[in-house]
Amino acid sequence: MWSRYKYPIEYELEPMEIERGASWLTLKLKNTGTATLKKLDIQLHSLDTDYISVLTVYGTWYGFGTGQYLEALEPNKETKLVFRVNANGSADVYATIKGREDGENFWWESGYTRIHVSDEKAYLESLLVLSNPYTTIGQTLSVEATVKGLRKASGLKLEFWVETPSGKNEQQAKIDIKDLPTGEEARYTAEFTPKETGRYAVYAYLYDGWRRIDHKMDYIYAQKQ
Repeated sequence: MWSRYKYPIEYELEPMEIERGASWLTLKLKNTGTATLKKLDIQLHSLDTDYISVLTVYGTWYGFGTGQYLEALEPNKETKLVFRVNANGSADVYATIKGREDGENFWWESGYTRIHVSDEKAYLESLLVLSNPYTTIGQTLSVEATVKGLRKASGLKLEFWVETPSGKNEQQAKIDIKDLPTGEEARYTAEFTPKETGRYAVYAYLYDGWRRIDHKMDYIYAQKQ
């Protein structure tokens, strides 16, 4: 059963939970289009290379890189590609394919897949600015982060930060999460008031002790009344 689809590729990446250190990820691809895809350069990328780095296998040697090559993938045919990764923490990964389709250059990019490290206690499920994308100067806004427990957790900390259009980073809240049961969600909020026009970047950072285990970002735009 294929879990995800973006024309003309059905795809699946597994496992979604790995141990800290070196592991293997398997990327399954199926061509659901009508044309044969040729000369495919298939890559796996990490959005946070400090936490998950992708390695390429050259015999028994592992070097930094992400590419594998496939001569052709015919309609309704499937393939599996295995990538070596090193994990220091959870991160989002995605795949890209560059090749030829019907004699033309072809580019395909998957959605993001969250790969969890098995010993982590929790992760940030979402970060939302509770407002329209555009707001006005002087209007106080609420930011909400949802944290989900992966196992019974204590000693977690959540920080909210805002980067102003002029480039200044300001901490808005620091919250100690005393207890978060396995599988349960908890929502936490902070407030800030835009004082200048332009784009604000809103960040949430989740820590286990001193170590950051997750982060998310959202944007809001402030304008004059």
